[in-house]
Amino acid sequence: MAAHDFNLLLATDSYKITHYKQYPPNVSKIYSYFECRCKKGSPFNEVVFFGLQYLLKKYLTGAVVTEEKIQQAKVFYQMHFRQTVFDEDGWRKILEKYDGRLPIRIKAVPEGRVVPRGNVLFTVENTDPEFFWLTNYVETMLVQMWYPITVATVSREFKKILAKHLRASSGSIEGLDTRLHDFGYRGVSSQESAALGGAAHLVNFCSTDTVAGLLMAQRYYSCPMAGFSIPAAEHSTIISWGRSREKEAFEQMLEQFPTSPVSVVSDSYDIFKACKHIWGDKLKDRVMERSEDSCLVIRPDSGDPTETLLQVIQILEECFGSSVNSMGYKLLPSYLRIIQGDGIDLGSIEQILQKLRDEGWSSENVFFGCGSALLQKINRDTLNCAFKCSYVENNGQGMDVYKLPMTDPSKGSKKGQLTLSRNSDGLLETLEKGVGKPEEDLLVKVFENGSLLQDYSLEEIRRKAQLTEEDEVAPPRHNGEHKGSGGGLHILNGQH
Repeated sequence: MAAHDFNLLLATDSYKITHYKQYPPNVSKIYSYFECRCKKGSPFNEVVFFGLQYLLKKYLTGAVVTEEKIQQAKVFYQMHFRQTVFDEDGWRKILEKYDGRLPIRIKAVPEGRVVPRGNVLFTVENTDPEFFWLTNYVETMLVQMWYPITVATVSREFKKILAKHLRASSGSIEGLDTRLHDFGYRGVSSQESAALGGAAHLVNFCSTDTVAGLLMAQRYYSCPMAGFSIPAAEHSTIISWGRSREKEAFEQMLEQFPTSPVSVVSDSYDIFKACKHIWGDKLKDRVMERSEDSCLVIRPDSGDPTETLLQVIQILEECFGSSVNSMGYKLLPSYLRIIQGDGIDLGSIEQILQKLRDEGWSSENVFFGCGSALLQKINRDTLNCAFKCSYVENNGQGMDVYKLPMTDPSKGSKKGQLTLSRNSDGLLETLEKGVGKPEEDLLVKVFENGSLLQDYSLEEIRRKAQLTEEDEVAPPRHNGEHKGSGGGLHILNGQH
């Protein structure tokens, strides 16, 4: 059920309060859709659909209209507009006729599905002709879907890069879902952003420090524990020992966590001296006592990510040696790994992994953490998310509607009632103007008249979002060169 203290009537852009007065007379249906528009030159050709279930459960399900909320909105908008424009009668009719439940229908792509840009992702329509204005009233909230979709998409792009280099340098992608750790909790704008973004990352990986995302996955996606972490130091726990006792600070970490992997940030003063003289000399025997299940993970946290990482791995090889795996790439001993969390984004991680391979190192040696580039350095235009009206009914007659700005044709919108289906080549495509066959529509009814009709688990969502062989080997595609997200392709990564 939606949160009791949340007032949906106040959860919209101000101008929408007046829109019920602006539609043509005798309108009985407004039908709108959401998509991530194609944009030439974008690095993202497909998107991962995720997050709608949370918004529906938290904000739209159940009796969301009450007399108290109507009165609160009436007073608020009178003050805000300094005139009477709020549709008090319309909202009270929803309360009386539907017990405060919203007479709208939402059909959507199943969560976790990977869809080429430019396709419909969900549609919204009123189910009662009297409340045609409600369809676009909820636009403001539903367009916030841009955030979890974008995070899930960016996270999956990281996964593609990691999978490519891991397979090329090790012969498999075992452990792929632990290779990118979410460091983004502190870098987002709110607790809800942390929760929604953190959960979106967990569609693709099971490695995180963003507790809010784990709690969201528990509450809204039926996953008892979606991600995992290990004991790790921060600079305060190292520098509190003083510069002259950095060795003792490191040793404390080894002693306190003897049986699990442990991550130790090692650049408080000089990362290279720390690796060579402390880890590789004074504490060398203590490090070598550990195993793969209790490995030491050294964390650089400053400097040029690529160059620093290469110097660190070379120093560690000098001190601890290396072996060669079946693909001919070098591996540090199993009790020693590195995690690079500073300066990581889609560009730098590709550069780092390629440079490692060029220098003969397997990607197995390094884990990555990502914060702001994963959860914060994105916006609605990253994937060009838009919500547009495409069909109306007036005096019993249906009409396909659209926009096509002369000054920017890329902002043109779709026409009519939409379906998402596979064409004869197995590729996903959106059919406009109501020509699609309902039985072939991949959009699923998820919400109707205040009730949630689908309840996806994170496990189901993860299966849909898995990488395919094509994801590893496909070169970058221009927008519009769409490919399917399944189509019988062999699934690569296993269960989380």
